Amino acid sequence: MKHTLLALAVISTLGLSACERPTVVAVPAAPVAVPGPAGPAGNTGATGGQGATGMTGSTGNTGSTGSTGNTGNTGETGNTGNTGKTGATGAAGSGTTIILTPPASAPAK
Repeated sequence: MKHTLLALAVISTLGLSACERPTVVAVPAAPVAVPGPAGPAGNTGATGGQGATGMTGSTGNTGSTGSTGNTGNTGETGNTGNTGKTGATGAAGSGTTIILTPPASAPAK
């Protein structure tokens, strides 16, 4: 296999080096025309007319209404009125005493 690849490389090199190369032909450049001397200057042209005045712009939009002002402070609270006179103590009962007991509390969990 090594001999086959070596032989193929030698034959390819010889085959490519035996090709004829084309001859390069140089094309001469076209001659460049040189302009002659400049002629006399022409007359000055007439001045142009003045342009028309532009139109007046339209009036702008009215601004939006301003924000409402803050609410004023609340006035002071008036003094508490006088307490009325205490009523007379009631008369003693007719010898019967009633004892009220509070309801039993719920058992602790």
